[in-house]
Amino acid sequence: MDDPSHKPGLLDRLSALLLREPEDREQLIELLHSAYERHLIDSDALSIIEGALAMSEMAVRDVMVPRAQMDMIDIEDPPESFIPFVLETAHSRFPVFEGERDKVLGILLAKDVLRFYAEDSFDVREMLRPAVFVPESKRLNMLLRDFRANRNHMAVVVDEYGGVAGLVTIEDVLEQIVGDIDDEYDYDEDEDNIVEERPGRYRVKAQTEIADFNEMLLADLPLEEVDTIGGLVVRALGRVPKRGEKVNVGGFQFQVLRADSRRIHTLLVQRVLSADDEVLPQ
Repeated sequence: MDDPSHKPGLLDRLSALLLREPEDREQLIELLHSAYERHLIDSDALSIIEGALAMSEMAVRDVMVPRAQMDMIDIEDPPESFIPFVLETAHSRFPVFEGERDKVLGILLAKDVLRFYAEDSFDVREMLRPAVFVPESKRLNMLLRDFRANRNHMAVVVDEYGGVAGLVTIEDVLEQIVGDIDDEYDYDEDEDNIVEERPGRYRVKAQTEIADFNEMLLADLPLEEVDTIGGLVVRALGRVPKRGEKVNVGGFQFQVLRADSRRIHTLLVQRVLSADDEVLPQ
């Protein structure tokens, strides 16, 4: 029989804290943060676990690229017309439609386009891979399981009427767990925050300080409310934007190149003739 006069020591209290079964998600998160504070798990592990828990409650509509921002190829366009588009967007996969954007025939892999330069005949229809269609309401954890089981990397999102609502990739899902996933087209950490692609057109990291932007581009963006270019764009739009969205601020057009549900990562910036600030239509 336990001694009623015995007071639990520190080890006993910690063991009880770790071994007790959480009754809900909030208690589970509390336990995880407690474990982090005691250095039982590091910040990366905590972030990944929290991301996985949050992802299980999210639907495809929460992370998809909206229809208006989808990069698609018309089956009727000749290769000479869409190959420059493939090179410029630098995606690995493209939905191909016929007649209207709701009629998706399949998925064209960018690597298959190389056959245009190596073969005498080039028929896009013969190179299409089957398209996978998922509803907007599908849970992300279920979608990730399907992606892994079927070895798919992309799905076309459809609304309740069967029309194309957007596009989702396995990278979009994984980024909800581990944060932004860089690929070969993203910035290296050691690269400059502002890179001029051609006169008047720049790739800019969202973390770039507004003061540095103003100095390099001889601009006069406001410094009072936010410190970074990404913060300026979020403030102008009133929310975290999705890839492809544009906004004009202080004589520059800012187009989001990469973003997840949490923050902007990179932007395409160009000077515009008018300094009027506006959110541009998609």
